[in-house]
Amino acid sequence: MARGPVVVLAGGTGGAKLARGMFDLVGERLTVVANTADDITIYGARVCPDPDLILFHLCDRIDDRGWGLDGDSFNAMDQLAELGAETWFRLGDRDLAIGIDRARRLSQGERLTEATAALAESLGVSAQVLPMCDEPVETLVTAGGKLRPFQQFMIVDGAKGPIESVSFNGIESARITPEVQRALSDAEAIVIGPSNPSISIGPILRVPGMQEAIKASTAPVIAVSPLVKGAAVKGPTEEFLAWEGVELSADGIANHYAAIADGLIADSEASSMATLVTDLLMDGPDGRRRLAQETLSFADQLRHE
Repeated sequence: MARGPVVVLAGGTGGAKLARGMFDLVGERLTVVANTADDITIYGARVCPDPDLILFHLCDRIDDRGWGLDGDSFNAMDQLAELGAETWFRLGDRDLAIGIDRARRLSQGERLTEATAALAESLGVSAQVLPMCDEPVETLVTAGGKLRPFQQFMIVDGAKGPIESVSFNGIESARITPEVQRALSDAEAIVIGPSNPSISIGPILRVPGMQEAIKASTAPVIAVSPLVKGAAVKGPTEEFLAWEGVELSADGIANHYAAIADGLIADSEASSMATLVTDLLMDGPDGRRRLAQETLSFADQLRHE
């Protein structure tokens, strides 16, 4: 009997690492639904940071700096700087080429889903990486009285809080894609990755039709906490959770996902949800595989309860 896909909702490094561990275990049955609210058009390129990060992890070409392709050069950025252009958003030359090709495909009428599939094929990735939607969505952050697109907030402003507001421009016009709908319907397990709940997972769940599709699935839904000992491993997760009023604890994450999740994986017990308590750090390939295996085993346990 054919087994269904393992669907991982992801954005950022934590989600990408867990997806890579899952790929070791389930191969082409892996489907990653990636956040696209961080996307940006710059230098004539359409850049999709989270889908690209996930793809680079899946093909083992992520650079040691944690983003971009390994060994990439930055000649284009250096030349732009010489010409007096702003280069606050630095892209490697190959990364830039990927974004230019994506912009070309979209201008010719391809859906973002199709453009992402073409990139996956060129990188030799057999798993599916699906954008959360085909329509453009933009995360806007207000902090220190300034409204900024997400990338400018992160890079130019150094992600300095406290966060005063977050909005997702265009989300009302977005729609769940047939590919995402089908993956969720057929899923063997649905995993909410250890990504920032507010700005990585939040936009995915706000796509009209997404939560309904998750709830309609018969697959167990497992949320993996992004917190280790009550703190974020990387990035401004704590600041965004504070904005949403989410407690920095297993209970806080459980309550945040209570409407859709059947179980939580965390490093301490949650009182309101079935919890697998384990080490959440994914150090190297072994750490990624271990957490992925524990996640799948927990999903299987909940499926048979």
